[in-house]
Amino acid sequence: MIFDLSKTNSIANTFIAELRDEQIQKDSMRFRKNLERLGAFFAYEISKTLTYQEVQTQTPLGTAKSTVLEDQPVLATILRAGLPMQHGLLSVFDRADCAFITAYRKTKKSGDFIIQMEHISAPDLEGKVVILADPMLATGLSMVLCAKELINRYQIRKLHIIAAIASTEGVKHVRANLPKADLWVGAIDDEMTSKSYIVPGLGDAGDLAYGIKS
Repeated sequence: MIFDLSKTNSIANTFIAELRDEQIQKDSMRFRKNLERLGAFFAYEISKTLTYQEVQTQTPLGTAKSTVLEDQPVLATILRAGLPMQHGLLSVFDRADCAFITAYRKTKKSGDFIIQMEHISAPDLEGKVVILADPMLATGLSMVLCAKELINRYQIRKLHIIAAIASTEGVKHVRANLPKADLWVGAIDDEMTSKSYIVPGLGDAGDLAYGIKS
């Protein structure tokens, strides 16, 4: 399943518009905050797909029937750009465990690049619902590499992938290689540059959030 938030009018579209705006981007704190807000929005939407159980809640005046999550998902992110979105997810799933993955582009002399993954720090994911966040889904190579590493290590019950902006090519790559995963995106853009940056996209999310890499 692919869920594209831009297909319906909601406050999420305002967050995405501000993330793209080159003037608003100059405020790195607001950029991070908008990614965080979008993460919380995705969390709320994904929460509708999870499993709940009925409980009895004691109030000062009586007993009320409520439904609560049976099990918290595990929140995974690709460092460093995914951290603000994970904070947003964690503000909703506030009892969730977290996983962190280090992955980056390694450019060859030819100008081509490969995705290098160095480290995974994760709790036990056996039988868990996992939400994997990264703001930009360009080629989809890093997302698929990281997701497959988790899948190879653990019997994950369900995988949700979220991205603020995706490319058409990245969506196709994820769907072809992770057909059982649900993909949640803020918007899908059709083009990419020769260096695989999404157009119009929003630029380098990690640099905008945390400063330009040396």
